[in-house]
Amino acid sequence: MTKHTAFPPIADPYATVLVLGSMPGAASLQAQQYYAHPRNAFWPIMAALFGELPPDYAQRQTLLKNQKMAVWDVLRKAARKGSLDANIDPNSIEVNDFLGFYRQHPSIVRVFFNGGMAEKIYRQRVLPMLGEDFCHLHYQRLPSTSPAYATLAVAEKIAAWQAIKPMAMAETVIK
Repeated sequence: MTKHTAFPPIADPYATVLVLGSMPGAASLQAQQYYAHPRNAFWPIMAALFGELPPDYAQRQTLLKNQKMAVWDVLRKAARKGSLDANIDPNSIEVNDFLGFYRQHPSIVRVFFNGGMAEKIYRQRVLPMLGEDFCHLHYQRLPSTSPAYATLAVAEKIAAWQAIKPMAMAETVIK
């Protein structure tokens, strides 16, 4: 199995929302872009939530930053055969530096997991390291945008992902 290294985050210092995947799949690693697999629903969902999707990856990153969104992965390095999270070798896992990231992005208040594996690894390996300084963070798992997660149609995923929009977050905090 090959040990893969994930990407740096897409983020600016004023991000309020962090979307976490587990680690890039084969198509993303090859393209050096988050969510590059043509059947991954991440970018179509972003288009549905925030308007027309720019064709250029740099412009897509700017779109996310303009929405005060950051995108990253829980894993910094891991060995995996293929692209399925189920094939990640648990003994090879190295998590990203979340203490440093949250210190550099103090406006983040909501963390959304793109699927169950990202949440599972974060809760097992990252959360215990964070301590009291980051107890203000609110967490929510969203349905995976991966084409491997076909339980929900894209329209149902879009409905669930509405939670990342700033107004949806404000309503959640008010309630």
